Amino acid sequence: CLIIRIFEILETVYIDKNLELVKACMLGSRAAQFDLYKLYAKAMYNVALRILNYEEEAEDVLQESFLDAFTRIVDFRQETTFGLWLKQIVINKSINYLRKRKMEFVSTDEVSEVPDDVSFDDYDTRLQAEEVRKAITELPDGYRVVLSLYLLEGYDHEEISHILKISENTSRTQYMRAKKKLKSILELKGMRDE
Repeated sequence: CLIIRIFEILETVYIDKNLELVKACMLGSRAAQFDLYKLYAKAMYNVALRILNYEEEAEDVLQESFLDAFTRIVDFRQETTFGLWLKQIVINKSINYLRKRKMEFVSTDEVSEVPDDVSFDDYDTRLQAEEVRKAITELPDGYRVVLSLYLLEGYDHEEISHILKISENTSRTQYMRAKKKLKSILELKGMRDE
């Protein structure tokens, strides 16, 4: 009986707290759509902005993503939360915008020496989150996207390779180079501030 109770508890953890709004959207409720928009707009805008690095494009992606989600809401199978489903739409649309810009990734054939790991441990840990966020926006598109998907959105390199249609090695290389470049940007800013 304890095992059954544990499964019941686990099942309740994965229930989408906004499921009633989603069901109302499926029935065509504009009020429910607006409520979902208010709940998720800021977070989805931030996801798009981290990938695209341009506010105007992030706003476009946000609007297109919600339009797409509400148009296809009947296809939402509730295998995940609405927020995760919407986030995937936002990421895919953001990547499509980047492809239109001809974002390029460094192929692993062009890899010179990339250290196994670049650590931020020796760097001043008192950096403000805003400084790091600004430094991330200075990264080239390929670096910024992989770093954002890996560190901020929680994807692994296999998932990133599928999303971006690149090899896992290219994803890893982009990530390592992004960390190295980010560290140098932050160090340069630190020297200028002294």
